[in-house]
Amino acid sequence: MIHIPVLQKEVLEILDPKPNQNFIDCTIGEGGHTLAILEETAPDGKILGIDWDQEIIKSLKFKVESLKLSRRLILVCDNFANLKEIVKKENFKEVSGILFDLGLSSWHLEKSGRGFSFQKDEPLDMRYNIITFGRSDQSYYGVTAGKILNEWPEKEIEKILKEYGQERFAKRISRRIVEERKIKPIRTTFQLVEIIKRAIPSWYQHKKLHFATRSFQALRIAVNDELENLKKVLLQALEILKPNGRLVVISFHSLEDRIVKNFFSAFAKGYGGQERKLKILTKKPVRPSAEEMQMNPRSRSARLRSALKL
Repeated sequence: MIHIPVLQKEVLEILDPKPNQNFIDCTIGEGGHTLAILEETAPDGKILGIDWDQEIIKSLKFKVESLKLSRRLILVCDNFANLKEIVKKENFKEVSGILFDLGLSSWHLEKSGRGFSFQKDEPLDMRYNIITFGRSDQSYYGVTAGKILNEWPEKEIEKILKEYGQERFAKRISRRIVEERKIKPIRTTFQLVEIIKRAIPSWYQHKKLHFATRSFQALRIAVNDELENLKKVLLQALEILKPNGRLVVISFHSLEDRIVKNFFSAFAKGYGGQERKLKILTKKPVRPSAEEMQMNPRSRSARLRSALKL
């Protein structure tokens, strides 16, 4: 499946890229938004593209070289929570806009083999940041979904499912996980789907949203510490933007959206003793059109918020 950048037309309208301006794409993924921005910022506008996944950066490098864009696109494999350090290291200045697309890329779901999708039988990993050295020697950073499921206390698992997944049957699912892991380790996505299925009422299995969606989402957020990373980066992004620069965030989860909304409000209205540094450009979050949702069903939960630095 080809990765379709979510809300691309809206992103371009709000960022309003002009020739020779510089932008940062903090979640470059498969490069859809970035390539569209580069077209508008020719001949000399640059983009600093960041992604936490080494495999994605590697494949993008090939794409960029074939499109002869290496001069204008700087690719960095790192966690966007380190944005200020990255910008300093790359000496990247005069930033007119910063974009965050917090969605999971199609590549992660379809090809990564790391257990992001409940529709494929894969090991329960769910980390973005697997660093590979050579073919056989792999150095792994951070906790995996499998480690959480097999080693963490029942209460912690319940908390993850409840807080990050807003899963109404978090207590029943976490209890079942702990019971099942006593019999044998939970290693694969299909094993986990089956455990969830056994833990929930039968009517819950036939709802529009797949019954495992919330649990998988919650584990992924926990494994990659996604909400904390978002909180860490927003203030850095505001500092890096030049005056009249634009900040655009596409979120796919109500908790992410709330973090962004509260941050924008605090700096637009001067809440909590904050100085007024932002003007909100999207009074309500921008949603994908019916046409886009039909073409790309994964876009259905996307919400775009944007603000201008004063």
